[in-house]
Amino acid sequence: METKASAPISLLAGEQVSTWLATYYEINQLKQLYRQGWLQRGIPKDLCESVAEHSFGMALLALLLADTFFPELDHQQVLLLALIHDLGEVYAGDFTPQDRPATQVKRELEAKAIERVFGGLPNGQDYIRLWRVYEEGATPEARFVKQVDRLEMALQASIYARRGFPDMQDFFESAHAALGEGPLRQLLAEVEALRPGTQEDS
Repeated sequence: METKASAPISLLAGEQVSTWLATYYEINQLKQLYRQGWLQRGIPKDLCESVAEHSFGMALLALLLADTFFPELDHQQVLLLALIHDLGEVYAGDFTPQDRPATQVKRELEAKAIERVFGGLPNGQDYIRLWRVYEEGATPEARFVKQVDRLEMALQASIYARRGFPDMQDFFESAHAALGEGPLRQLLAEVEALRPGTQEDS
């Protein structure tokens, strides 16, 4: 996995620190971890989104969309699920379809990572359970957040496409496969309509 720098937790080697501080250093790895799919499509590292940037964009997008279109959802749960959903990548890394990991292997790696990140916190088991709810799509909120994950990916793909980077179609197709009928699919259609005839910023 390509990263901007070494894992921040390695900087604490030999130090006696609180569990909270160690957990933050672990989570900070998502700021260093590039979204590998963009690199595989030729996005240069100075423009490549990190996993943390994706998580922030997704959390804000999920909150705004839930508030606008899905008032029946528990918005606090939506936000928590969006913030937590990629934390398994702290240690598992950011797999892409090109890596072709077995789904079960990927899930096991991420589950172990989640246990490692949250296991020492006082309420760590609550976060671990929440991550499992997301992974299993066990609630309406989890299923919504899973769809927003793909929609946010398509939004980022549209930004790269408008900057002149080709070969983004797979990302739009992936979003199409994940979204049901309704507002999210309508937003995806709007995003796709932006792509033709666009150019890089002058």
